[in-house]
Amino acid sequence: MRRLLLVLLSAASLALAAPPKPRVKLTTTMGVIVLELEPQAAPLTVANFLKYVRRGQYKDTIFHRVIPGFIIQGGGYVDYLGKKRTDPPIPNEADRAAAMGWKNRRGTVGMARLGYPDSATAEFYINLVNNPELDFKSKKNDASWGYCVFGKVVQGMDVVERIGHVKTGHPRSDFPNLPVKPVIIKDAVVL
Repeated sequence: MRRLLLVLLSAASLALAAPPKPRVKLTTTMGVIVLELEPQAAPLTVANFLKYVRRGQYKDTIFHRVIPGFIIQGGGYVDYLGKKRTDPPIPNEADRAAAMGWKNRRGTVGMARLGYPDSATAEFYINLVNNPELDFKSKKNDASWGYCVFGKVVQGMDVVERIGHVKTGHPRSDFPNLPVKPVIIKDAVVL
């Protein structure tokens, strides 16, 4: 009994010693979404995202890519598709995150990027469904590198779902997945 008590106390002290995971609140025109970030799985990616949050990068940006049954993506454009300036791209940590069990599953948050692995800056996406095709597979080529998952939605998945069902195909845009009525991130703050 005493040994069991010591094991439980040791486990409890380790749990208390672990720092809390950072959380970010996105206030959108459709409701609030709270993200919990995973710094152990993707430390550079989380630091990059928090840097953008703290400096107000996401304020008044839009979800410019909404694909039902896939993802919602935002953080890079303001209304009428004015592109926000960003810092240089960060290294892709998809391999590290995947090794720790972080995959592109429903409700997880990942970094959007261009066609090559180390090209993510500020844009992020939230998975509406499990998307294993976005997961890290190997470092053999750009396509197999995948997209880095760095957190998950802990509040407001209903808001994410509503955003994922808005009407898209804005008439003034060559962005086919742009919502007809802008879905705006009014503010993003670290909790």
